[in-house]
Amino acid sequence: MTAALALAGTTQARAEAQLLIEASTGKVLHAENATYPWYPASVTKLMTAYTTLRAIKEGRVGFSSMLTVSRNAAAQQPTKMGLKVGTRLTIDNALKMLMVKSANDMAVAIAEGVGGSIEGFADLMNANARRLGMTESHFVNPNGLPAENHVTSARDLGILARALILEFPEDDSYWHIHAIQYGNRVMRNYNSLLDRYPGADGMKTGFICASGYNVVASATRNGRRLIAIVLGAYSGAVRSQKAAQLFERGFNGGGLTWLTPSLGTVDALAPIDAQPPNLREEMCGGHRRKPPAEDNDEEQDAAAVNGDSGSAQSFMLSSLRPPNGKFVLGPPVETEAPIKVFTGPPDHPDAVQTAEPRSKKKKKAVAKKDTAPTKDAGVKADAKTAKAPKHAKRAAKPKVSSAN
Repeated sequence: MTAALALAGTTQARAEAQLLIEASTGKVLHAENATYPWYPASVTKLMTAYTTLRAIKEGRVGFSSMLTVSRNAAAQQPTKMGLKVGTRLTIDNALKMLMVKSANDMAVAIAEGVGGSIEGFADLMNANARRLGMTESHFVNPNGLPAENHVTSARDLGILARALILEFPEDDSYWHIHAIQYGNRVMRNYNSLLDRYPGADGMKTGFICASGYNVVASATRNGRRLIAIVLGAYSGAVRSQKAAQLFERGFNGGGLTWLTPSLGTVDALAPIDAQPPNLREEMCGGHRRKPPAEDNDEEQDAAAVNGDSGSAQSFMLSSLRPPNGKFVLGPPVETEAPIKVFTGPPDHPDAVQTAEPRSKKKKKAVAKKDTAPTKDAGVKADAKTAKAPKHAKRAAKPKVSSAN
């Protein structure tokens, strides 16, 4: 019996965690390992946003308050805006970069500006977690980069997502910005549900090797809003499919009506005293054809998205079809124009900074100026934005950085 219990515990530790709840009531529609501790990765940034919005609501800072990119913030890896040390920007712009680009440098800039330091901000995050009843959560940093005691659960993330929706309805737009534009760079949201699932309206994705691919998502249909959470998916494409399937089950009934009355509300789910599973070998081990790594935060698997029949991910996706055999997600559709972001004060924005990798592409474009125009030709406009006439700025073709 002891051996059987140990085997069951191992199986549970390696399983995914899933949760589907109603946003308005907290009613649980589906739960699987929902109270098992988990490494949150970049979905941590939902608590970073919540803590910042609380500080704004309490009058300690404002959306126009200026943040400064410190040396510590600029050194953050891997996903970041890449702004130079000393750059100043508003909390509003930092939040947009945080939620869309999942920028780790912006997370630290916000933490230092709102909490005085990463440690001080983590104290605020944990105080908010306790106040909300997130009994399985402990935060060490504002970005979700690997840390031993940085944990949460699907249950706690459901509580947090509801708090964001219910406490800050006027700030709901932060969760579902499809893309941002900084100069000529267009960065699309890592949450592919926004452009592929009708009614999707938030919230955040995350990935580190230890946690697998995570997503906290929300969608609305006929005035009813649901929150779906998937932790530990095998790829970015798989997590999107599974979240979409949860939504379909919730919106369409999915045969769960006889189960839902007994599941109660999300805050009533009983926590489990255990260590979070470490999925590093499963997610980033050498057995994968192209193993992901910590430095490709939230990377989507292109073969899985495109349905490459020869990939293991595609095989997994084939098992995620609804009963009628129809895929839940459609092809990506650009439904909204990018939101422009900038550094500097609102009344006097800075000239757009050009990152080092882009300067190399610029040189390549200059070398080919006597030949046919290339896709990178518009990059030259970045360095001359301040001097270029308005019509020239409009002519520059944006450089698109899609969700990895």
